Amino acid sequence: MADSPQLRAVFMGSPDFAVPSLHAVARRCELRAVVSQPDRPAGRGRKLRPPAVKVAAEALGVPVLQPTKVRKGRLRALLEPFEPELIVVTAYGRILGADVLELPTHGCVNVHASLLPRWRGAAPIQRAVLAGDAQTGVAIMRMDLGCDTGPVYRMRATPIGPEETSGELFERLAVLGGEVLDEFLTEFPEVPPPRDQAELDGEPVHAAKLDKAEGEVDWSRAATEVIDHVRGMDPWPAAYSTRAGARLKLFAAANSERARPPEAAAGTVLGVDAQGLHVCCRDAVVCMGQLQGPGKRRMSARDYAAGHPFADAERLGT
Repeated sequence: MADSPQLRAVFMGSPDFAVPSLHAVARRCELRAVVSQPDRPAGRGRKLRPPAVKVAAEALGVPVLQPTKVRKGRLRALLEPFEPELIVVTAYGRILGADVLELPTHGCVNVHASLLPRWRGAAPIQRAVLAGDAQTGVAIMRMDLGCDTGPVYRMRATPIGPEETSGELFERLAVLGGEVLDEFLTEFPEVPPPRDQAELDGEPVHAAKLDKAEGEVDWSRAATEVIDHVRGMDPWPAAYSTRAGARLKLFAAANSERARPPEAAAGTVLGVDAQGLHVCCRDAVVCMGQLQGPGKRRMSARDYAAGHPFADAERLGT
């Protein structure tokens, strides 16, 4: 719609993933304020680090709000002076109450990183990779009180590469989300009404937040499942296996060219070469191109093995 840049909007988001969406709102609307998470301690020095969205918003010259509490009318009271007609949310990281959802004339719109109703929840990108999904995408939805249960305005699909990690997919979907949102806001509010998720393809699947304990590799799984696991856990919390009681982080997983000895137990190391560390799974052999020992940097498997040699038929995870 030609007048869409005049739509009074507030943007809510925090991490790098949300920055392209922020820029889309700034281009297409009258962006009056940005809401982001508070600065958090980060790094070895534990110095306060601002969210990426805050940094980007300040560069745009937009007021930034960082409330520590959003319930019981606190957030709504902060937003009311800006008189938003639309609130756009991308990875803000907090649940919005009915009071905020009802504030803007045109409601609250969310940019979600999945093809709904699959992967509702906190970690849709990682869960899609962990599950070995062939594709994912972004959805523009109208928010309700549920967890990513609102009706969907539009979606855009994209294939997941066979070796693509969660981190790499994050970067692609962040850009795609900004592009789809930009197109949407150009037409909004003169767009078709959103469709209830019950009318969409697929069944609802919950994308639970990742836990560090999920990083451990189960070598008794099929090789494709192990590869998907390593991809899905990269960069955080990182897949790992135990070696001499310590955690060895695993990256850059791929199918190995080596044959699996029938008598080898799952987790058995077959050797290290230029391709990486070759380890037996249930049905085949996988290769870890990069490794990271405790307190060490991430490096090629060959460089790691030069300083920490693997014994013949050594087993990981025991």
